Amino acid sequence: MADGSNIILDAVVILGSAAIAAPLFKKIGLGTVLGYLSVGILLGPILNYISDGEQILHVAELGVVLLLFIVGLELNPSRLWGMRRQIFGLGASQVILSGIVLTCLAWFLYFPLNAAIVVGFGLALSSTAFALQLLEDSNEDRMPHGKKAFSILLFQDLAIAPLLVAVPLLAAGTMELTGDGLKQVAIAIGCVVALVAAGRYALNPLFGIIADTGAREAMIAAALFIVIASALLMQFAGLSMAMGAFLAGVMLAESSYRHELEADIEPFRGILLGLFFVAVGLAVNLQIVWNNLWLIMAIVPAAMAIKAAIIYLLCRLFDTNHNDSVRVAFVLPQHGEFAFVLFSAGIAVALLTPQEASFLIACVTLSMALTPLSVKLGARLVKDDADEHMDEDFEGAGTEVMMIGFSRLGQIAAQTLLAGGCDVTVLDNSANRIRQAQRFGFRIYFGDGTRMDVLRAAGIEKASIIAVCTHNQQLTNNIVDMIAREYPKAKLYVRSYDRGHSLDLLQRPGVWQIRETFESALIMGRALLEGIGLSREEAEEIVADVRRRDRERLKLQLKDGLLAGVKTLHAAPVPEPLIQPRHQGEAISTETEEILKN
Repeated sequence: MADGSNIILDAVVILGSAAIAAPLFKKIGLGTVLGYLSVGILLGPILNYISDGEQILHVAELGVVLLLFIVGLELNPSRLWGMRRQIFGLGASQVILSGIVLTCLAWFLYFPLNAAIVVGFGLALSSTAFALQLLEDSNEDRMPHGKKAFSILLFQDLAIAPLLVAVPLLAAGTMELTGDGLKQVAIAIGCVVALVAAGRYALNPLFGIIADTGAREAMIAAALFIVIASALLMQFAGLSMAMGAFLAGVMLAESSYRHELEADIEPFRGILLGLFFVAVGLAVNLQIVWNNLWLIMAIVPAAMAIKAAIIYLLCRLFDTNHNDSVRVAFVLPQHGEFAFVLFSAGIAVALLTPQEASFLIACVTLSMALTPLSVKLGARLVKDDADEHMDEDFEGAGTEVMMIGFSRLGQIAAQTLLAGGCDVTVLDNSANRIRQAQRFGFRIYFGDGTRMDVLRAAGIEKASIIAVCTHNQQLTNNIVDMIAREYPKAKLYVRSYDRGHSLDLLQRPGVWQIRETFESALIMGRALLEGIGLSREEAEEIVADVRRRDRERLKLQLKDGLLAGVKTLHAAPVPEPLIQPRHQGEAISTETEEILKN
């Protein structure tokens, strides 16, 4: 960066450029990450406006730290324990297998074996910042493939500590753990235990005291202090800063202050993470890239393809369907920011020369730049399967309103509930529909609404109102009957397929029903009347009369069947009012009368 007097000007240039590039790149479908990278490359290597990108990178790494803290807030300890197979099974397998294969590739490129191990396992690690940001941008971070990708990334964060310990051992030519190594392991264990204890017994009381003062700025300062202090503690222990922030987040995941902390941290996280990607672009050495252009162009896609293939195969071995395996494989093929740390450690012990490290860093940076394109390529390999299966995961489910089936009517009704401040739990069995709905912030879960065990897992006991918005008439009736039998006090609001279905539902006590097309057809009819010259009041009066006639006919049909009132209905071009016969007046129950009035 320029001298101190121009720091503010440099900040303005970076922020202004990012504010233009990020939305522009997102608009053309390349994603904000590539936009930030482009800003860094333009301001650094191309225009040479900012020269000390590495210093900015050290500050911007706080963005990754804050990102992992927010991720930790979403994972309470019990949920994290439930992911242990994915973390220590799938994650460990990926690091070990990718590390071995990429070590062989580095050895083939004439690196000595001990240096090749550092290179191979450094390239085996993916970029937590890039991958999670891409998943978050597409609202896929909480989906099954997003969770599997996160599990792999989490183990990679854990793996950085033993890899850093191994670097000086490889340089010494022996894998014996020295006294200093044992001391570092003991320090790491002690720091983790201290952090967990502090999170369990000290953090909640601390935030409680600050909250009682009503000083919001103190709450923000405390949140930043906890995140950065935890990160520094883990760095002292030889672990990654991101791991410390993640553990702090997990310890606060069940805190009553979780949502406030997330809201306070989010703006800092967004700005610093964007700055991190800019700093990666600033650190690119275009001269090294140009001098080794063909070699880099060959190695980077090859290494990414190797990682993607390994991740895909491992996901399949860990009972993941084809589509999710492809998504995970193509979001994690890049090399990560921890490779910078590992290669720097290799230079310090003379395992790598500065020129070799610069070459490898260029490869890592280019792989990051190619990641958005990799994700797009993966999307083309996903099979379009309407019956695609997703894992049933009902973490956080259970609200006052439950909706079964996310049909067109259900989607609009759910928006109305959310606009009115009422949360709704939505259950659907279409994986594609769930992905689309989650992008708009709906609390939607994959599950079969015809199974009572699934409904209980999704929190039906907490629901006082249940909306059934499924398409199939018989399926809807089965769900309504099952819920009415098991939960007779629940209020049922049901989408009917047609008039006959409405009559069928009205014979069930306590059911409110509506035909999907009825009200929209009346609104269109009113618009048509206004279009031919009637006033708004005249059109409203006619529509109200049609609605009343329909209600009267439903009363007749409940008693005499679907064809009741047909002759009266078609006696003249303008339907006459349908009057219910007096001898049938007592046949309609009071409950049904109330339903029809409503």
